[in-house]
Parts: sequence; structure tokens; C-alpha cells
Amino acid sequence: MAVRHFLTLLDLSPAELDQLIDRAIDLKKSWRSGEVRDSLKNRVLAMIFEKSSTRTRVSFEAGMTQLGGAALFLSPRDTQLGRGEPIEDSSRVISSMADAVMIRTFEHEKVERFASVSSAPVINALTDEFHPCQLLADMQAFREARGRIQGATVTWIGDGNNMCASYINAARQFDFNLRIACPEGYEPDTALVDANRDRVSVLRDPAEAVRGAHLLVTDVWASMGQEEEQKARAAAFTPYQVNPQLMDLADKDAVFMHCLPAHRGEEISEDMLEHPGSVVWNEAENRLHAQKALLEFLILGA
Repeated sequence: MAVRHFLTLLDLSPAELDQLIDRAIDLKKSWRSGEVRDSLKNRVLAMIFEKSSTRTRVSFEAGMTQLGGAALFLSPRDTQLGRGEPIEDSSRVISSMADAVMIRTFEHEKVERFASVSSAPVINALTDEFHPCQLLADMQAFREARGRIQGATVTWIGDGNNMCASYINAARQFDFNLRIACPEGYEPDTALVDANRDRVSVLRDPAEAVRGAHLLVTDVWASMGQEEEQKARAAAFTPYQVNPQLMDLADKDAVFMHCLPAHRGEEISEDMLEHPGSVVWNEAENRLHAQKALLEFLILGA
């Protein structure tokens, strides 16, 4: 049986993604009830971090422990990856010793090269192009708050970055309409938008994009590695701040999400995380449970 990887949301079918979200919700209830599980007993997840992280490391490491397995933290500074060993060579060795490999890095090409020769499932825990694990947590949070997202209108506000690209894939896989509100020069990948024109539109006016939407989501204006662009980005994105006034234009039951860390006073107002429509903290916790469901799916084929 061929090894399954999770490099983008498109690596799973819509039916598999639906089942995975259901499983994540079950695992969350189970964990909160105090049930002890060992579905991944004696299994090992190798975690390669080229970018720093809080939620990604804690959620994957805690998730493996909660399922009876173990996780290894590997940084380029402490491995041969940082000394120029070809990615493919590292992949062959690490995947021969671990049951799955999680990678958080810069170029998406790196996870593709690693996966191309890996004998174990490879999980994209963030690249400059896609962040599919966060979308699993987001889709779980919406389902918990408002039910299935199929047919809903989602508005992405801000940079056309890796999160925005993942929302475009999510619109296709989970069957919702996506409006993207971004300033000129910060649009998502044109080819990706064009391939999903039947459900994705790009607008300039955030008020127009938000009107009647069921979910509003945003991210920081300058991601990791873009710190030197902070001043220019702040000037371009200031009209795109998400605040209660903008939320008032959305559907009355709309929810707000942010993948964190958030910069209060920049992409969101000081009070947005505490807004009645905010499900940000639930969304953050769901990284743990959605990834546990993903690990079971990839390692056990369940």
C-alpha cells in the first residue's frame, strides 16, 4: 500500500477530510472526559523544525503522548540537515526509523522532495506556500460552532499568504465560497485563484467582502521572514483591520478566527479576540485534536 502524505489539503479526498474532522471532535471529547488512549503506542513522530513555533510543537508533541506514542524534536542545528546533507538522504534515514515525519520549513519544495523518497507519511506543518494543519483545526472549530461549512461564505482579510492559499484549497475541498479582501500587490497566487474561480473571488473593499459572511479570518500583516517589510505592510494593510465594526457587517451568527500569534492593534483591534463571535481559543486547541486524528489516519490508515 502506497504511503499517504499530507502536504496540502488536496492530498485527502473531501470525504476523508470530513471523516477526519469527525474523528478530531470525538478525540477532543474523549480527551476532555479523561479517557486514556494508546492507539499509537510505541509509534514515533520525527518533528523537523526550520521555523520556530509554539502551537505546532506543543500540539504535535502532546498529541503523540496522548495517543501513547512519542515525538522527537529535530532542528537543523542539531542534525545533518543543517550541515548540507541532501534532503533526500535525510529523508531515507529518518523515515526508516520513525512512523511519521512532520516538517515546518520555508520552501514548499523541501517537503515535496522529502516526501518523494520517504517510506513514512510526511506532514506539512507549515511552508511558505501552505499551512494545511491549521485548516483542519479551523474547519473543526467552525463545525463545532455552527455545523458543516458546506455552502457558507468565508471572508479572508489581509495578505494572500500561505494561510490564504490553504483557505482556497479548503473552499474546494469543503465546498464553501471564499471572498479574499487584500490590497493591490498582496494577492494570493494567481494560478491557484484561477483554478478555483467558481468559488473564489478577490476584492479590494473589506466591507464589501465581509457583508453577510459566516466566517471572518485573518493573519498577521508580516509573517516570519518578512519583518523588514513591516512598515510598508502596515501602511498597505491598515484599512484591512478586523474589528467589531467590520464584524457587524457579517452574518449575525458569524464567527471570527485567527491562526495566532495575533498582533492586537494591527490586523485585529485590541478587543477582537474577546469578541462574542471569536472562536480563536477553541481554534487553537483544535490543532491538538485535528492533528491526532491526522496522525492516526496516516500511521494506522484509520
